[in-house]
Amino acid sequence: MNIVDYKEYISAETMMGPNSVRILAELFDKYPLELVPNDMVLDLGCGTGLTSLIIAKETGARVFANDLWVSAEENRKRFAAWGVGNQITPICEDANNLHFEKKQFRVLISIDSYHYFAGSKGFFQEKILPFMQDEGVILIGIPGLKEEFTGRAEELLSDWLGDDAYMFKSPKLWKELIGENDRIASVKTWEMDCFSEAWDDWFATNKKFALDDRQHFDKIIKPYTCFVGIYIKLKREII
Repeated sequence: MNIVDYKEYISAETMMGPNSVRILAELFDKYPLELVPNDMVLDLGCGTGLTSLIIAKETGARVFANDLWVSAEENRKRFAAWGVGNQITPICEDANNLHFEKKQFRVLISIDSYHYFAGSKGFFQEKILPFMQDEGVILIGIPGLKEEFTGRAEELLSDWLGDDAYMFKSPKLWKELIGENDRIASVKTWEMDCFSEAWDDWFATNKKFALDDRQHFDKIIKPYTCFVGIYIKLKREII
């Protein structure tokens, strides 16, 4: 995908942290999706719906945009203004208590949000896997820790994140948390390449939270953290 195509949608109003469009673009470039209009995609933790818009336009699939912090009505108005109201269904639910049909989704995507609710062992297999179709794909991009600092997360990051420091985990630990299951074909985790550009875009908004983050960037964020990419491929059903 070409990020320039979405420049008009990327703004201080739609961004809630490091540029989610860059994170999504790297995932799409690394693991391209081939979907049809009948396929359903869950955008879990969609924020203001920026990623949902791009998923809809890039894949042509039907998108369910779920976020706990941004109301469905607010996102519905935004999707209508963007001309994708008929393709995207906005939802406001807790990721720990989702109400979908079993095996409803061909793809799940979660950008800069999965770490808030999925950091406990068993979450993926209990709360996410039941909603995924066989041969489904999960793409996740989240902030995390570089490998060598995993064991010191709270000590290193508490000045910046406070009590939320525990949410940041290394690619290796995220792979362990997802675990093994008869339905999982493969799990790949890695340190993403879009780190600097995504942060620079966030700082350029000059929002209060961006200015606060900037104060910690050189001392804490840059040396100790990364964006963690996660790719999960599910198996074909054996009959």
